[in-house]
Amino acid sequence: MGITTFPTIEKCTLEGREKDTVVADLDGTLLRSRTSFAYFALVAFDVCGVLRLMFLLLVSPLIGFLYYFISESAGIQGIIFATFAGMKVSDTESTARVVLPKYYSEDLHPESLRVFSSCGKRCVLTANPRIMVEPFLKDYLGADIVIGTEIETYKGRATGFVRSPGVLIGQKKADALRKTFGESQPEIGLGDRDTDIPFMTLCKEGYFVPSKPKVKALTADKLPKPIIFHDGRLVQKPTPLMALLIILWIPFGFLLACMRISIGLLLPISLHYYVCWLSGIRFIIKGVPPPPIKKSKDKTGILFVCCHRTLLDPFFLSVALGRHIPTVSYSLSRISEIISPIKTIRLTRDRASDASIIKKLLKEGDLAICPEGTTCREPFLLRFSSLFAELTDEIVPVALESKTSMFHPTTARGWKGMDSFYFFMDPSPIYKVTFLNKLSSELICKFGKPSHEVANYIQRAIATTLSYECTNFTRKDKYRALAGNDGTVAEKGRRIKAKKLASYSYDKLVR
Repeated sequence: MGITTFPTIEKCTLEGREKDTVVADLDGTLLRSRTSFAYFALVAFDVCGVLRLMFLLLVSPLIGFLYYFISESAGIQGIIFATFAGMKVSDTESTARVVLPKYYSEDLHPESLRVFSSCGKRCVLTANPRIMVEPFLKDYLGADIVIGTEIETYKGRATGFVRSPGVLIGQKKADALRKTFGESQPEIGLGDRDTDIPFMTLCKEGYFVPSKPKVKALTADKLPKPIIFHDGRLVQKPTPLMALLIILWIPFGFLLACMRISIGLLLPISLHYYVCWLSGIRFIIKGVPPPPIKKSKDKTGILFVCCHRTLLDPFFLSVALGRHIPTVSYSLSRISEIISPIKTIRLTRDRASDASIIKKLLKEGDLAICPEGTTCREPFLLRFSSLFAELTDEIVPVALESKTSMFHPTTARGWKGMDSFYFFMDPSPIYKVTFLNKLSSELICKFGKPSHEVANYIQRAIATTLSYECTNFTRKDKYRALAGNDGTVAEKGRRIKAKKLASYSYDKLVR
């Protein structure tokens, strides 16, 4: 009996499934792709770097031979060993929690998820390592039970071998299902290949998910839960071809980044706009950049209130204006300070002291500030701190947008000193600066407007310009979700003050 003898997933009715139990495979069933190489590659690169990714790519032909000509189990054991051998379990868990969900969510099969979400109890049965898939399945798809291959560990590190009963393939999936559910029989079983038949026959109804390369993944607005925060350096899913391109590009990309940064340090700011285009950076300016205000006792400089997309926001704002605009920051790596052509002043996190610093700087001239306090990759804006609104009447909102095709230039867990390099390593990054109108008198604190209303107004104005969504999340929310700390850095030791990761919820989303 072949898998095609089961009815297709489209024929599964959804009415009255609230009390039913569904058991689904992952690759090719809940996910569109039938191979999980890219997800193993993401773990390899995020935890161990480009050398482990290179090793995984080099042994992939052998893994493919084992998978297709020996057994599925042997192939999966091979890729597990190549990826996980020697890794810290804590690093693997962190990557599974904050890196992989973004890529899994972009690969969801709409028909399978429709059936999966309609049932009251949900179980996923997969040959993938449980440690790699469980956070996404439970936190974002609402899975109650995740049964996967278990990895052997020794003193907090993965050995690369798998625990008994081995890789969950074929009859081993059926045995694991019996062990979990006992005599009770799940109502629905979903699979996509012949090795799924043993567990599907244990269910009251079995449905086949046919391979359709052109099936479209769920759009972001239809996901069960929005992914606002995620980490990791790779923009695209590293398929074998993409992984090869990344490995080949990194040496050239680093040299390109050094060249771009050196030119930025040596040439005057007025020439940077043309240099950006000549070096492959697509730099777009919209709106009318305001001229500098003439200094007087009654007037302060202009405060440019920007959304925060990357560490380079103040630099590209300065390039758009054709003049150096200093900025304030809570923390900045030493190497980023050295290579930055823009003056950066540290804030103290004490409201009165920070207000005094910003007022002093505004008396000296224009200033840039990012009231979100941290970056966000997705089309969402974090809550704007209202302190800036109390300090000046000369406020110009600025909408910033950054796009890269290979590397993310931000991180919450990695070395922040490489953020600028990763942006400039990208083959053809895009930066868009849009100047909004200066705030009118009825919208500033001087004429009775509360500071938090001013901050909210600017947040909404920038979000509308970029077609983003406003949230109530803060810098601390981001770091607690991604790094397990509050994101603060001690000045003396430069050490992160780690806090125990709190349970995290997206219920605060959207005001």
